[in-house]
Amino acid sequence: MQFRQKALSKLQSPEELDLPVRFAHPQGRLVLAVTVVVMAAACFWAVTGTVSSKLSVPGILTRPEGSYVLQTPLSGQVTAVLASEGQQLPAGAPLLNVRTEQGERPVRVVTAGRLTTLVAKVGSVVTTGADVATVERVKAPQDPLVAVLYVPGDSGPAIPVGAPVDLGVQSVPQQRFGMLRGRVKAVGRAPQTQAQISGFLADAGLAEQFSRQGSPVAVLVQLDPSSTPSGYRWTSEEGPPYAVESRTPVTGSVHLSAQRPVDWLLP
Repeated sequence: MQFRQKALSKLQSPEELDLPVRFAHPQGRLVLAVTVVVMAAACFWAVTGTVSSKLSVPGILTRPEGSYVLQTPLSGQVTAVLASEGQQLPAGAPLLNVRTEQGERPVRVVTAGRLTTLVAKVGSVVTTGADVATVERVKAPQDPLVAVLYVPGDSGPAIPVGAPVDLGVQSVPQQRFGMLRGRVKAVGRAPQTQAQISGFLADAGLAEQFSRQGSPVAVLVQLDPSSTPSGYRWTSEEGPPYAVESRTPVTGSVHLSAQRPVDWLLP
């Protein structure tokens, strides 16, 4: 009853009816204005803005034609090794001499390439079909490198040709020299088996590593050329002061196509 009497007394006082009523403080109006501006900006970005995503996958630096395992067609004892690892060899060049029942005969490389691994040693005994070396298919040492990334099969279709890629190189300190830059040149049409990966890389261990999560899709990355000491472009200005070697493991960060944050459903 007390509150009602006070309210009635105020209504009966005509001298208070013409007083202005304050609906909000100036600070309140400022907060309201800021809120409206922020909401308008958020709505505009939701309609016109885009969100870019990245896909991080393992891979390796190599040559476009890959490598092959050289197997000896002869049985016998190795009497001489005629080349050293890292050496560029022409097609048909002799690699080993093997003493057989018919006399000493050479084991030759099949195609031109760089000798990356030599298994056979002088004095070792080899049998027909034994692995004696790994040769990288390359015509000249200055031929450019590429990166091959092995992407999970269900992620392959999301990678567009031409997408930028940043490559963390295992032999290069990333905090100091940055990442190697390139672009997607080709995306495999079908997942690759472990045997297919091994046939291209000539390395069963790497093939097993890249196919642990199932059959991956091979993504070919062309490296951006530059006048840096390595011959390629990096996220840093100069990159490392030395060349990067083939068959070096990398981790590729593929920049996928930008997508809208909100999908509008129209009737």
